[in-house]
Amino acid sequence: MDRLTAMQVFVEVATSGSFSATADKLDMSRAMVTRYVGEMERWLAARLLQRTTRSVTLTDAGENCLRRCQQMLALMENVEEETSEHDGELRGQLRLTCSVSLCYAQLAAAIVDFLRLHPQLKIDLNASESALNLVEARIDLAIRISAAPDPILIGRILAPCSSVLVASPAYLASHGIPQMPADLTTHRCVSYANFGKSIWKLSRGEESAQVSIGGYFSANEATTLLQGCLAGGGIALQPTFLANPYLRDGRLQQVLPEWRLPEMSIYALYPSRKHLSPAVRALLDFLVEWFALVPWQDTESKT
Repeated sequence: MDRLTAMQVFVEVATSGSFSATADKLDMSRAMVTRYVGEMERWLAARLLQRTTRSVTLTDAGENCLRRCQQMLALMENVEEETSEHDGELRGQLRLTCSVSLCYAQLAAAIVDFLRLHPQLKIDLNASESALNLVEARIDLAIRISAAPDPILIGRILAPCSSVLVASPAYLASHGIPQMPADLTTHRCVSYANFGKSIWKLSRGEESAQVSIGGYFSANEATTLLQGCLAGGGIALQPTFLANPYLRDGRLQQVLPEWRLPEMSIYALYPSRKHLSPAVRALLDFLVEWFALVPWQDTESKT
């Protein structure tokens, strides 16, 4: 059997914890997945996985094997990409991760534009709010919104990320318009479950305010909060790349427009500068230019 394919199957089973999910992802039968893993164990004369009816976990030998298999598969991808440079075409597959909201609002369109320029490339995008381990998940590039990204990763700023407070006109007509940050404590606010859930920080010139938010509805993802806000659920903190279209057409109004929220940045993050593939470099350069040209930062609200 093809040992590289067997390594790929083993890595997918080890990372997903499921033979069935691996079969679906690699478009092969579950029996074939089981056969490849069995062949790996026979070649290495070691049990790599502990299997129960409910879970699949790595043995000590399996953990060592996983690291080596990931390294070998990454090396093969680099060899393919470097070999393909001779005909001027980028080939292979890139694995990306990004938040759901940024994928929805910006990154999906950027990737489509990039792939038009490089039709031999493939991109696998993991839209997730989880901070994945880039090495373990074999992620080539993570696009994340942060004020202080993980210092062990290499970061390149793609664009600033501003936020605004917004609410639907119907909600404000029913509950009134806040005039000062302290007024937010009397309003229904929808908030993030994973950060900034209890405290919103605002500034106006030399003034600053911290408001404790009693978020009756929280979620771990921005587009969910956006939909709750559009439905009249209350006041939400939203990135301008999501909120601006609704501010322009009047479905949302900006709340406390004279007050600013802390600004973050959109980063492209990767594990190491060493052996950065031509495809990743090309995508990085493309995203820097793409975000610079997209007019998505200015807030145009109807109040």
